Amino acid sequence: MTDPQQSPEQAAVRGLLRAVATDLGHDVAPQWQEAATAAARHRFLPDRIWTIRDGRYQPTDRDTDPEGWFTAAYALKPVVTQVNDGAPDDDGEVWPSSSASHPSMVFLMLEVADLRPGARVLHIGTGTGWDSGMICHRVGDTNLVTVEIDHALAARSRALLKTLGYSPTAVCGDGRLGWAPGAPYDRTLATCSVRRVPPHWIAQTRTGGVILTPWDNPWICWGLLRLTVEDDRTAMGRYSPHSSFMLMRTQRQDMHIHGDVVKDDHQPDESASTLPRRDVVQGNAAFAIGHRLGDVWYTWQDEPVAGVADRLWVATTDGTSWAAIDHDGGDEDRFTVYQHGPRRLWNEVEEAHRWWLDHGQPGPDRFGLTITPDGTHHAWLDTPSNSWPLG
Repeated sequence: MTDPQQSPEQAAVRGLLRAVATDLGHDVAPQWQEAATAAARHRFLPDRIWTIRDGRYQPTDRDTDPEGWFTAAYALKPVVTQVNDGAPDDDGEVWPSSSASHPSMVFLMLEVADLRPGARVLHIGTGTGWDSGMICHRVGDTNLVTVEIDHALAARSRALLKTLGYSPTAVCGDGRLGWAPGAPYDRTLATCSVRRVPPHWIAQTRTGGVILTPWDNPWICWGLLRLTVEDDRTAMGRYSPHSSFMLMRTQRQDMHIHGDVVKDDHQPDESASTLPRRDVVQGNAAFAIGHRLGDVWYTWQDEPVAGVADRLWVATTDGTSWAAIDHDGGDEDRFTVYQHGPRRLWNEVEEAHRWWLDHGQPGPDRFGLTITPDGTHHAWLDTPSNSWPLG
């Protein structure tokens, strides 16, 4: 008889857990090792996944490439399980719309959520069902409500969970609304990022309960937010510098610089800047700037016009103000700035960057967020008394 502990599946699970432990800097907790073994990751993946080859997403099929498919299932990276919201890619454009999240982020979130046996859990973003399966193993089937907005994904994950012996309340619906019939919850756990914490999550989480969600900002998608719900229904907590998840579908914004923001009749003001552009769009500086500006996003354009190597576009989410910061490709750190609209956005970026430097270049773990009962979001540094409205 074959020892099941020596099966390829069990060997792959153990290998993944070792890789996660190396990535996180500590062993995966025994209860989650047990859950990962019971709910093996590959069992939740569809027969077709998408992996990056030759610089673009391409399908990998279990039938035609079983080795490549299985290897991807246990790689230390996300696995794209749906593209284009399930629509055909007739025009050849492929973009990921659902995935099995990065294993390290999954186990980190489960650890930070501090799920105990018997805890009532609301899980937003069922996806493949892998997270749901492990949560069921930990808290018990009847204590989990998992919500998925995509009808095809919801039907597949519900059937798969049942086949594998898990019976949570699996709902197809808008995750923003939570699931009131199962409230109150001890934990609300999202595996999609949000730009605003939906009020239903706060309303459905008990006093003293925890909301854990990846955070997305128009400037940077980065950060894990852990909020505690207080007696007056204020939710308050801090960030940690991890996690990057797909944005909740109902909070997506599809704006294009050309057409939606910049118009032919705009006459921008011209100035100059010496602030290195790439310093403000990466790392801790970008996290801070995103929280200071709130409603501002950016995109890059290569060789927009003759004599310009690349251009950084900055715009408000309502499209009323924009800035373009050009570099001619030379070594001198001097940039030409064009700004239009009621706000001078590059000036605001420079000011936010100076604020970050003046406060000791703080990382995400020095930032927090308070959401008042009326839904207003206030970002803060170090303590809630040092706060400002998040635009």
